Amino acid sequence: MANTVSAKKMTRKIAKRTAINRSRRSRMRTFIRKVEEAIESGDHGTALTALRSAEPEIMRASQKGIVHKNTASRKVSRLAARVKGLQAAQA
Repeated sequence: MANTVSAKKMTRKIAKRTAINRSRRSRMRTFIRKVEEAIESGDHGTALTALRSAEPEIMRASQKGIVHKNTASRKVSRLAARVKGLQAAQA
């Protein structure tokens, strides 16, 4: 338990930051899930639209320190490859 004024303030700041980070991580995961659901449905157009809206969210999460830059790039790359593969399967 924090005893000093500065330690109490830090616990308040940490709690606030944790809530913000949890919200941002959840938002990113929601956008990723929408892309994956579109891929599962087999609709390339919907999947492409979902990917275009998810990519900025994922990269924004990396800029905010929620995930590492390379992790964000890897997620975007793998989703894009799956969407591209979906297009090839439809053609």
